[in-house]
Amino acid sequence: MAGFGLPNFGQLTEAFKKAKEIQQNAQKLQDELESMEIEGTSDDEMIKVWISGNQLPLRVDVNEAIFKASKEQIEKNILEAIKKAHESSTTTMKERMNDLTGGLNLNLPGLDNNDS
Repeated sequence: MAGFGLPNFGQLTEAFKKAKEIQQNAQKLQDELESMEIEGTSDDEMIKVWISGNQLPLRVDVNEAIFKASKEQIEKNILEAIKKAHESSTTTMKERMNDLTGGLNLNLPGLDNNDS
């Protein structure tokens, strides 16, 4: 019954070192994501939105020409821009987390690893 199916001590030590490294870099990553501005633009470029890497809405830019469009078209453009910004932010967050963890599959809530 030697080892009881546990990894050897060297593997455990390495895992703990990696976990500590990830923890030390997590705050740096959080700050970096918070300071990012990720843009999303509607297909016709009438609406632009910016969100942080943490997906906090930051600002909106509206081309005045859109006011000639219908209410439905304006709503569609706003939604397009938000979706694109959110998608870019999510992708960026996943990539940065992957860089931080060195590709470890941590199954973090809100970041579905099957999507990437």
